[in-house]
Amino acid sequence: MDYLKTVVPSQLIAERGSNLVVINPGSANIRIGLAHQHAPFVVPQCIAWYMRAWNEGYQGPKRTLQDQHSEREKAYDIIASLLKIPFLDEDTVNSYPRKMARVDGYNQQSRSDATFAWTDVRQKNLNSSSARELSESKVVIAETLDRPQGVDSGGRDAVECKYKEFICGEEALRISSTEPYCLRHPIRRGHLNISQHYPTQQVIEDLHAIWDWILNEKLHIPQADRNMFSAILVVPETFDSREIKEVLSIVLRDLRFGSAVVHQEGIAAIFGNGLSTACVVNMGAQVTSVICIDDGVALPTTSVTLPFGGEDISRCLLWVQRHHQTWPTIRTDPLAKPVDLLMLNKLKESYCLICGGELDAVTVVHSYEDGMPAVAHKTRMSALNVPPMGLFYPQLLVPDEYPPPPRSWFHDYEDMLEDSWHMDFPRRPDMPDGMFLGVNGGVNMWENYPVFPIRPKKEENLGLADAITSSILSAGRIDLQRKLFCSIQLIGGVALTGGLVGAVEERVLHAIPANEAIDTVEVLQSRTDPNFVTWKGGAILGVLDFTRDGWIHREDWIHNGIHVGSGRKYRDSYYLQGQAMSYISS
Repeated sequence: MDYLKTVVPSQLIAERGSNLVVINPGSANIRIGLAHQHAPFVVPQCIAWYMRAWNEGYQGPKRTLQDQHSEREKAYDIIASLLKIPFLDEDTVNSYPRKMARVDGYNQQSRSDATFAWTDVRQKNLNSSSARELSESKVVIAETLDRPQGVDSGGRDAVECKYKEFICGEEALRISSTEPYCLRHPIRRGHLNISQHYPTQQVIEDLHAIWDWILNEKLHIPQADRNMFSAILVVPETFDSREIKEVLSIVLRDLRFGSAVVHQEGIAAIFGNGLSTACVVNMGAQVTSVICIDDGVALPTTSVTLPFGGEDISRCLLWVQRHHQTWPTIRTDPLAKPVDLLMLNKLKESYCLICGGELDAVTVVHSYEDGMPAVAHKTRMSALNVPPMGLFYPQLLVPDEYPPPPRSWFHDYEDMLEDSWHMDFPRRPDMPDGMFLGVNGGVNMWENYPVFPIRPKKEENLGLADAITSSILSAGRIDLQRKLFCSIQLIGGVALTGGLVGAVEERVLHAIPANEAIDTVEVLQSRTDPNFVTWKGGAILGVLDFTRDGWIHREDWIHNGIHVGSGRKYRDSYYLQGQAMSYISS
């Protein structure tokens, strides 16, 4: 501690940050990078596997859409009334000329209209030396090239074509459905995406393959060198005990890091912004979670999880345009064609915001027909301020439905590390006294990492303002509640939505019951990019907290189980918090 009182943050970064890898797995994206980096790599957390037979293996869960048109339309009209725009069934044809004039004054041509190209899934082998290289990099030869229509099979047969065995990240999302690949998402809606069609072992193997690819291709850390690196695993509040255990096993057993530590996203978020107390509202692509932190300690009773996020707003944007008949007559299906969701996400980020009055824009959208180049379509989009209001009226955001993971999996305590608590472990010579507890002396490793039970189903229907209010009022003391209502922290990609801060402050204030003696609500400005503040906080915690009891060594995890000797993980973190604030301001 004396060292932490005097050391300069930049010195800590130089000493400890170069061999610390921070891993923050979300549902749709993973944020990963070395602790001394300014920003992480943000990679879509998906993988496409080559299939020799087109119908081979897992094809993804059957998805359906809930039939909630009446509730959705009702929610739209409520929002339209608040924003003072026409209702869904009102004839607005006569107002188009006036709107178009307004669009000219609201020209957003400076915003990029990204065009996505189909991923090239083949590599050509011109000589034996390149063949060996391709083989070593796990590229497999297609026994029979079932070429899509339009692919020339003439004189090019002399050049042997090869399919990549797997493709990760955004490239996996841009693979045409005519190619023999199966796209998998190992994490969905805040949980491991386990189902009868996607078994546990396959989910774990896919996560390992994605993370291993990122470490090799983005961070350039080969497996042989990883024992010299330590990993900070920043896990979502939605993860259950076994899910944390599984991803920790991936990091230590499969990726072969020398040691690792687990931190919660909520805790990491406040350190990333140099705070000690806040209501952290994490709005990701598929899940929104709310949790209150008091003096660096998470309060489990305040945890609320909402099953919607940025992707739902993007799909709602498409639904609104189709209802207003402003979307071109093209085949856009964000659930069946991931490249369409990429386009909608870009449009949402560029044009959607929360404000009163009619909000339209002229832009370019693209159609992506399988195997064909993208085709641009100029169009006028309307009611752009409606989709983000779905955060407060979730009936507007109809979720995509997938078979949920079996609940018995998450609550199956059958022997989850159970055997390790009843064994006589040999003491390694380098094991500190605090880490060795002798025969049957093991302490449940998760006591230091609060894990929250899944919230009742009814809470999933809450809007954002009600969820924040419910979370803070669950904190207990009135003085703490007042402090939390004035310390709301919005993080995640959705937090960048224009006008969201004012909307949250106004709606949370109105959601507080009249009998509560609270009259002030404030959203704090984020000191770090909301997109990766949890990653940055994990980096800070890893740099400042490097020698404490929470770290788990690979050998202990694999051979001896795990013994955590202290439960004071965040309790004596006064100087740690001071260093975090100093680090952020430097």
